[in-house]
Amino acid sequence: MNPSLTPAPKKLPRSLGLAAVLFLTLSVTTPASSVFVIIPGMLQVAGSGALWAILISGLVLVATAYIYAELSSAWPIAGGEYVMVARTMGPAAGFAILGVSVVNNVLFPPVAGLGISAVLASVIPGLPQVPVAVGIVVLATICGLLNIRVNAWITGVFLAIEMIALTIVAVLVFAGPTRPIGELFLHPVMPSGSTLVPATPAAIGIATTIGIFALNGCGTAVYFAEELHEAPKQVARAVLWGLVLTLLSEGLPLLGVLVGAPDLGSLFRADDPFGAFVFDSGGPVLANVVAVGVAIAILNAAIAFLLACARFFYSTARDQSWGHPVDAWMAALHPRHASPWIATLVCGGVGVSACFLPMTLLLLLSGTGLIAVYAGIALAAIMGRRNGTTSHAAYRMPLHPIAPFLTLTALAYVIVMNWQDAEEGRTSLIATVAQIAISLAYYYLVLRRRGWHVHHSLAVAGAASHSP
Repeated sequence: MNPSLTPAPKKLPRSLGLAAVLFLTLSVTTPASSVFVIIPGMLQVAGSGALWAILISGLVLVATAYIYAELSSAWPIAGGEYVMVARTMGPAAGFAILGVSVVNNVLFPPVAGLGISAVLASVIPGLPQVPVAVGIVVLATICGLLNIRVNAWITGVFLAIEMIALTIVAVLVFAGPTRPIGELFLHPVMPSGSTLVPATPAAIGIATTIGIFALNGCGTAVYFAEELHEAPKQVARAVLWGLVLTLLSEGLPLLGVLVGAPDLGSLFRADDPFGAFVFDSGGPVLANVVAVGVAIAILNAAIAFLLACARFFYSTARDQSWGHPVDAWMAALHPRHASPWIATLVCGGVGVSACFLPMTLLLLLSGTGLIAVYAGIALAAIMGRRNGTTSHAAYRMPLHPIAPFLTLTALAYVIVMNWQDAEEGRTSLIATVAQIAISLAYYYLVLRRRGWHVHHSLAVAGAASHSP
């Protein structure tokens, strides 16, 4: 496992513009599937209080996007968050985030694939869950082997279909509003048994935690930064534009369905409130069309996230995280498509295997990993300003340190809410702590003796090199 045995890897070719990275980023955030799969949970918990929840979670995501924009412009590197933390807070902290990110990144495609059969239940009843999920991950893997520009076009087309589905919803819900917007904000109500009662701050708080996960994803632009022209300047724009478009594409349908639903009680208790609204307003054919659009959105997210996952592993291998010959294999680029093809196959292989695990287990393993990652980059933003390691960043967030402190405060609240959920939330937090502990053990027992660190100069030519 001598690191010197691993040859210097080839660099990812810069072939993407801002629009292409934005397509890939929005594909990961997948607004349509968030609206149809995640946001209904906000309605079931907090009713029309979900409007306040989406505003609060949107504010948190704005703060987090500012953090991503500054740190990614300082280090536009495919490794993403672990690079940011390692360069500002040291290699041990960086590898802890790397370990959590490994679990999160490899589990997203199978989780997405396992959800498609439920979305298409009205179109193709009895669609088998696991075979469909395996097919989705295999298809995403095949696409991941292709050139990144080809994938940008594929995800761009799928994203257009996704936006058409959301547009159909928006047209229907705003065609005949039944209640004023002010009433929804001033007197929010939530379901309680068979009646509606005033929405409580606790319910809005729980819905806010769901909203944070629904809006998450704009930071994944950094995974494609090494293939982006003028990355230090452009990657921050991709993050911030991704945030704006995500907020609009998810917030407006939520507002619209609350304004236009004939009966709020029925809306809050429906398992598929947006699908039911489209069915009631536009008929079964239009509802099936939208369902197919949502399924395509989930497929698109699986493709885009697998692309990001492969680039993440390419970066970890370039940093010699796994030993020879694994590092050499994972950092290899396809001779024709210039894609990290072995890393792509590894991500796809793990994803296919994970499709045979229970969905509840996958969600428990990855459920609160995002909290650790967000906390890591928030602390990295603070430390980077204090020790000067981010002084070369092409973008500087406004009103620092408000954004990282707001993010940390929101995450503390999310942790408290998850800990109170003994069945899932607390178990997921424990799983995340275990991932961090295992990562730190591997670092101190194996990597520290090898002098592991992030090879900044390999990824970004001409950027200033700073050591924590």
